[in-house]
Amino acid sequence: MQKRYKVGVIGATGMVGQRFLLLLENHPLFEVTVLAASKNSANKSYKDAVRRWHMSAPMPEKFADMQVLDATADIKTIAKKVDFCFCAVNMKKDEIRELEYAYAKLECPIVSNNSAHRFTDDVPMIIPEVNPEHLEVIPLQRKRLGTKRGFIAVKSNCSLQSYVPLLHPLKKFGIESVAVTTYQAISGAGKTFETMPEICDNVIPYIGGEEEKSEKEPLKIWGKVENGKIVCADCPKITAQCLRVPVSDGHTAACFVKFTQKPAKQQIIQAWREFAGEPQKLCLPSAPKQFIHYFDEDDRPQPKLDRNLENGMAVLCGRLREDNLFDYKFIGFSHNTLRGAAGGAVLLAELLAAKGYFD
Repeated sequence: MQKRYKVGVIGATGMVGQRFLLLLENHPLFEVTVLAASKNSANKSYKDAVRRWHMSAPMPEKFADMQVLDATADIKTIAKKVDFCFCAVNMKKDEIRELEYAYAKLECPIVSNNSAHRFTDDVPMIIPEVNPEHLEVIPLQRKRLGTKRGFIAVKSNCSLQSYVPLLHPLKKFGIESVAVTTYQAISGAGKTFETMPEICDNVIPYIGGEEEKSEKEPLKIWGKVENGKIVCADCPKITAQCLRVPVSDGHTAACFVKFTQKPAKQQIIQAWREFAGEPQKLCLPSAPKQFIHYFDEDDRPQPKLDRNLENGMAVLCGRLREDNLFDYKFIGFSHNTLRGAAGGAVLLAELLAAKGYFD
């Protein structure tokens, strides 16, 4: 019989928190025993604390009457009730950093959807199929924190999932430079068409801080563990533009790549179709069976048609062709609230469980 872990969701009332609860409702490894949010939601039932249910699927009945705890005032109580917590809170970055440290120091591991610790050099920022070896820094992070069980692990920015997993199998050909433009869904801002009417018939050519994340975070993901820290890679050079577009769910990327050793088109497609990571080898519950899906059709992938492929956990691509400035260009796509946010964090937690980091 598989071990089951008691889990808390910090930030349970927000859009990502709601997605966590849908994913965890019948999870084979994780049982949600604690819901936590801001003091405004504390001591209410979950159904009363949620101002707006953003998901298309209904609120799971098993959570509706659970009492919501205060994520900051009830830290000790929460830490005693769980084996680890997911964290997806809407707070200032320095406040999130201290909150996650507080849980970790109380021996409660944190799997974070937030950006506060993405560049803490002994906190692994994981795309499970791409850099699972970075989990090796956790024992040294624990040493710094003075903990036996407690640690912090984070997932990367949601927009990265639409192109970094596609570049990763191509690194063997020597990626020299990358230009990418991401067309990001409104759910990435925690919005729906009802709450963001200004996006209708519109494109907003700015998302605060997103371009810097898109250019820098891949270099940590592709970095090496040295002397107990993750040292960022020096290359490839990446330039990015990020636009908000009128799509409910799913980030699309237009990506241009230059290689030191230009491969044939079929070599790239083969590399994508054959690539599998640690989650596929371990048959983790949330892992897509086929991580990367390449479409031969010129008009795919499309958010509306393809975002739920492999339960929204696959990375999709198409329109690979030669470019007259770079070597190749292609279209990438990922579901931003599944692969890019809550689903990616759940998959990371499954990997941590499989590797024994919660024991």
